[in-house]
Amino acid sequence: MSHYKIAWLPGDGVGVEVMEAAKICLEALKFDAVYEHGDIGWEFWCKEGDALPERTVNLLRNCRAALFGAITSKPTKEAERELIPTLQGRGLVYRSPIVRMRQMFDLYTCLRPCKAYPGNPLNYKEGIDLVVFRENTEDLYAGVEFSPVPDELRTVLTGLSKPFAHFAKLPGSDYAISCKINSKRGCERIIRAAFEHAKKFNYPKVTVIHKANVVRMTEGLFLETGKQVAGEYPGIQMDDANIDAICMWLLKNPKNYSVLVATNMFGDVVSDLAAQMVGGLGFGCSGNIGDHLAVFEPTHGSAPKYAGQYKVNPIATILAAKMMLEWLGEKDKALRLENATARVIGEGKVRTYDMGGKSSTLEMGEAIAKAL
Repeated sequence: MSHYKIAWLPGDGVGVEVMEAAKICLEALKFDAVYEHGDIGWEFWCKEGDALPERTVNLLRNCRAALFGAITSKPTKEAERELIPTLQGRGLVYRSPIVRMRQMFDLYTCLRPCKAYPGNPLNYKEGIDLVVFRENTEDLYAGVEFSPVPDELRTVLTGLSKPFAHFAKLPGSDYAISCKINSKRGCERIIRAAFEHAKKFNYPKVTVIHKANVVRMTEGLFLETGKQVAGEYPGIQMDDANIDAICMWLLKNPKNYSVLVATNMFGDVVSDLAAQMVGGLGFGCSGNIGDHLAVFEPTHGSAPKYAGQYKVNPIATILAAKMMLEWLGEKDKALRLENATARVIGEGKVRTYDMGGKSSTLEMGEAIAKAL
């Protein structure tokens, strides 16, 4: 009987291809696991009206970890047009499966390591070693949105908020509202996760990213919570920065930062910037981590224009598999996989198109497997 049961969620587009490359590496490691395929993605939205079918949710309930490829995602009206005819007009609304998984399984920590591996021609600067902690279940991504805006909500907001009076004169069909919701608990646990990581891996500093000078209530709560949690970690420096300023300072002095922590949307922004500094989306790996389940993925999308070409760089997915091994306690295998990946990057003999080479997705996977 295999030691681990892993939910295997390739998705669609290039997700299928990069997952194949990751599987080659996991098999070369002799990782003792059974991979249970899960249906997820655009095909199931179009045919069933659900990109994350209940059978896949049940699979996740019975797994400790999942590896997830990529899925296609489209705006609401376009998504409805692509439903099969019998499902159209039923009021079905497309929701991102990864966002649903984060909320359904309380995967509150989005962990995104960004490391500049020596020899990568895409490194912005050598020696960058950043980790971004992004709150994963709240904020503007909570999905509490209104368009058109209901009369009862307009009435309540008009009575509660002077700034809202500017919008109250408009008909509800002329504007939309997305609610930014942050809780004390949500802020505290992601900030604590960042400080615990800094403590465990000897990072000297945690930077709390916010926009409390303008978004005073929700971002103010995040900053104040950061200061409170920091008081429990006297050996670790805390500083803070506005989201716009950190994008500038990261580019100027990336080595001045180590662990960054932010609310959901700002964490999304800054983690993509950090990923680009160490090679771009072909190197951007991510873990969506809760107390009982973790889902690991590359941060890139399904790239439909490249689907079927085996062209895309699988290193992000292979590094996501490395994160999965760490989460499962397989630290030796995780280290071996990272070292093999670093060796292939450093040697420069096998490079995918984004790195200026001509190697295929599977050739990169096979090279890393061979380096193991």
